Amino acid sequence: MVRRNILIVKLGAFGNIVLSMAAFRAIREHHAGARISVLTGAAYADWLRSFPYFDEVLVDPHPAWWDLAAARRLGRTLAKGEFDRVYDLQTSKRSSWYFALFPAKRRPEWSGIAFGCSLPDRDPRRNILHDAVRQQGQLRQAGITAFPPADLSWMRGDIARFGLPRDFALLVPGSSPDRLVKRWPTDRYRMLAQRLAQRGIAPVILGAKAEAGLAAEIPGAIDLIGRTGFGDVAELARAARFAIGNDTGPMHLIATAGCPSITLFSRDSDPSHCAPVGRWTRELRRPDLADLTVETVLETLPEPVEA
Repeated sequence: MVRRNILIVKLGAFGNIVLSMAAFRAIREHHAGARISVLTGAAYADWLRSFPYFDEVLVDPHPAWWDLAAARRLGRTLAKGEFDRVYDLQTSKRSSWYFALFPAKRRPEWSGIAFGCSLPDRDPRRNILHDAVRQQGQLRQAGITAFPPADLSWMRGDIARFGLPRDFALLVPGSSPDRLVKRWPTDRYRMLAQRLAQRGIAPVILGAKAEAGLAAEIPGAIDLIGRTGFGDVAELARAARFAIGNDTGPMHLIATAGCPSITLFSRDSDPSHCAPVGRWTRELRRPDLADLTVETVLETLPEPVEA
């Protein structure tokens, strides 16, 4: 039997990759004997190499539209893979453009929205669906019928080195630096951390190195900003009582790992399209997050924390 070569296109970003975890697993189980490659952005390549679903990780060089030489090089890389089928889970203008980079006579079966592709996603609602629901519908149209839940049991880290108390909660006060409207005011996180500490729940702050300044504005919290890898975040999620944070990548990983999670949304993003998925998740949305009170957040917790 000839072994099939499958390519998954998922260029980013962090949260979107986590929302694709179930789709990755469904593709892997449907094509159990195939060689599966994934094309992704350079920032996520090393992380995706740790995933159990892929045999190879290809790095997207992100060629400019006008850089024909770079586009040709990427086209040669794609053609070299001799792919029988491509699942474009990015379904962006860029990823659809990559369909045209394959030689016309050697184009693989293509699941996505690229013009002329053989397995198009024809759902007229696709642009209003949640990302995970949309991907499942796309895969159904390509012949995949079994959809096990996302499984992060393989994603491990070492959190013993942090010496955390037994009872703690995760706080994620950051977000993309160019989308600050997605952030709940830091003084609210400070008040929240104080209320949790009063109830014997240690507040633990997570974030990227670039967000290090946020910890100084939340005194008394345990600062792990810039100190955790992906596996560490998953392990912390399994051990924490709950997590509260802005609409940002780590909240997706935390929720998918099984931690009860409340994600805070502003007018900048719509939870009906991109809310984290997990065993217990809630979303609180205000056009301006400054209008969201600490009391409302505490009342929403799975185990309410009294004032």
